[in-house]
Amino acid sequence: MTAVQIVKTESDILKCRSAVQALRPSLTDDIYDEAVQKTLADNRQIVFIEEDNEAAAIAVFETGYNLFRGKYIYIDDLSTLPGHRGKGYAGVLIDWIMEYAQKEGYNEVHLDSGVSAARTDAHRLYLNKRFQVTSLHFVAKV
Repeated sequence: MTAVQIVKTESDILKCRSAVQALRPSLTDDIYDEAVQKTLADNRQIVFIEEDNEAAAIAVFETGYNLFRGKYIYIDDLSTLPGHRGKGYAGVLIDWIMEYAQKEGYNEVHLDSGVSAARTDAHRLYLNKRFQVTSLHFVAKV
């Protein structure tokens, strides 16, 4: 069985760097630690699957409550290093988050995913994990 770990230490944060940067390349080494610290301080957690002393896959999620969703989890980031794709790690992380949500009494788990041909496998995974497409997400830059 693949063990999911929760980031708790500086060492864990460092283990996750390559997997985070695979999805978020703008988080260069010089700003990575500060960005992760801010993320963790903002009601988020990082979970990961370790292989060969580094995170092969990571998920970053926030917990919250709002009038529309009630008590919810939002998955901000889900990333698997290219050399570890196809091993089912992203699915294991989603399953772990879903179990956590159920155990902790959350009503819903949400995520957004970009739309492009490169995201087809990710979308297939989300649909297989019983996520539904429920809305369009709009952004206005200021």
